[in-house]
Amino acid sequence: MLTEEELISIRRHLHQIPELALHEFETHKYLVATIAKFNQKFLTMRTPKELPTALMVLVHGQHPQRTIGYRTDIDALPVEEQTGLSYASTHPGVMHACGHDIHMTVALGVLNYFSEHQPQDNLLFFFQPAEESENGGKRAYELGLFSGEWCPDEFYGLHDNPDLPAGAIGCRMGTLFAGTTEVNIDFNGKGGHAAYPQDANDTVVAAASLILQVQTVISRSIDPIQSGVITLGKIDGGTIRNVIAGHTRIEGTIRGLTQTMIETIDQRLKDICAGISRSFNMDVNLELNQGGYWPVENNPELTKRFIQYMKKAPKVNFIETKPAMTGEDFGYLLAKFPGTMFWLGVDDNSQLHSATLTPNEAAIKQGVDAITGFLEYRMQ
Repeated sequence: MLTEEELISIRRHLHQIPELALHEFETHKYLVATIAKFNQKFLTMRTPKELPTALMVLVHGQHPQRTIGYRTDIDALPVEEQTGLSYASTHPGVMHACGHDIHMTVALGVLNYFSEHQPQDNLLFFFQPAEESENGGKRAYELGLFSGEWCPDEFYGLHDNPDLPAGAIGCRMGTLFAGTTEVNIDFNGKGGHAAYPQDANDTVVAAASLILQVQTVISRSIDPIQSGVITLGKIDGGTIRNVIAGHTRIEGTIRGLTQTMIETIDQRLKDICAGISRSFNMDVNLELNQGGYWPVENNPELTKRFIQYMKKAPKVNFIETKPAMTGEDFGYLLAKFPGTMFWLGVDDNSQLHSATLTPNEAAIKQGVDAITGFLEYRMQ
């Protein structure tokens, strides 16, 4: 089994070679080389040609009754690192600012353990590219990567959390991460001179009316004890003070804790856009792009079992957490396969996506031990 020193060394190497979505070739090469050093007796490794930076490893069980999947993401963010660490990113403008280097290292530690201790059931490890963008989980599913012996009966995955103590496991029944949808709205009216508004069709006024109406969606269309968010964060219209804008664009985001809630918000936004179009006699084009960023809705039965184990495990610090309004594309896979996502505490003052994120590496070995313990318990 990999020692804590070896795990930290792996993590630091991965931290130095961050790569953006669908370009994780150096990362993929390092993962393959690392896994090649493990005991290969029970392992089958596969790089899908349809998704060449993805990596799938099947650990063949002794008497398999099911296939248990474990997913880790492998991509990084377009962030210039400012940690000052001796093992900082060597790729300018790219950083593991969301902790995916931690995710990968924990997965490698768990895989290494089961390469030396053959499990009862089959275990499928999925090293997923393109979580931060480009819908890697959804791509993998739609490309048919999870078929035959590569199809999990249940799926698990973690995300690091700077707000939790190092090594703590956090989870909850229900939704862990919100689903997200990108919103783009284009208003096409008629430009003109500011002195002659009757001869124009002002898209800025129409956009302002829409912004005000959207504020009622959460307050009047969503159950108050539920959680939803619409943020219209960017508006671009006009070129100069004395010209009426013939085109205005609004960009924003929708967040919801269930897919049903997101679809309800989507429909209300469609209704408002249609009403604005009729009221102002102009084209209002709404584009909604959810991609693979569905809510991470934990399976009730599997999550109950997971939480019960973590609460009873003597060396695990379990913390029940609140849902997060940030997005995670593992939600798409959990809509296709039952499973559970959970947090691994990394105890840092900097937040995820920060240029100064510095996870506490003591979390890695504790995470490996907690997950291997749970998986062995699950296969009893």
